[in-house]
Amino acid sequence: MDLVFERRGDGPPLVLLHGIGHRHQAWRPVMDLLAAERDVIAVDLPGFGASPPLPPGTPYTVDGTLDVLAEFFARLGVERPHVAGNSLGGLFALEAADRGLAGSATALSPAGFFNARELRRAATILRATRLGARLPEPVLTRLAGVPRLKAAMFGMIYGRPHRLDLETVAGDARAMRAAPAFEPTLRAGRGVRFRGRCENVPVTIGWGTRDRLLGVTQAVRAQRMLPHARFVWLEGCGHVPMNDDPELVAKVLLEGSGHQLAGGRDAAATA
Repeated sequence: MDLVFERRGDGPPLVLLHGIGHRHQAWRPVMDLLAAERDVIAVDLPGFGASPPLPPGTPYTVDGTLDVLAEFFARLGVERPHVAGNSLGGLFALEAADRGLAGSATALSPAGFFNARELRRAATILRATRLGARLPEPVLTRLAGVPRLKAAMFGMIYGRPHRLDLETVAGDARAMRAAPAFEPTLRAGRGVRFRGRCENVPVTIGWGTRDRLLGVTQAVRAQRMLPHARFVWLEGCGHVPMNDDPELVAKVLLEGSGHQLAGGRDAAATA
């Protein structure tokens, strides 16, 4: 299937995967910083952003999405690219590494390390966020223009919601309410847990210290399950850290992808 993506820069390929209900523009705050040293490919996952949904009857499982991503990599001619993701995209990045599809994985607050109670809580917050996104756009942007209300509306997702501009708020709301994959993905995620080991693949996990959606307990769980992974606390960042601290996130992603790819191309030397 044809996925919508944005590509810029030069160097070793780095594919960026967003979270549930989001879009590839979530990576805009870090794109230019990354593109100075990487061939950056930010993609809308199936049924999110501007990408079409999966064919009717096709479940939104990890296996189904990874099959689509493998086909996407092949179409672009990138073999085992570096893959980075946030939330749901972080889970996909780890799964891609575990299955030999990625040369490295950098996961920012990845899904897949929750227990049943934590998953129910996160799903409730996400559904409430989507409900709020259905407000008429003029009302939404007017409310988001009030600092106290903006903090209340977006504080569960962002560590520094005051940094959000109104154009981003409106665009993200449109993407959230229009995503046909939102509910099917939430339902499919009930039984999803990351069980892989990512052997022989460099893995970096970053977690926001202000992540109120997937909290620090899950961060500790991820460290225990992947003890060989490099772990980085993202100070002051929330669940979606790219807008909270672009410079820090870009640094983590460049370091996480700064090694030799399967084809023998050395990222640091190229940069």
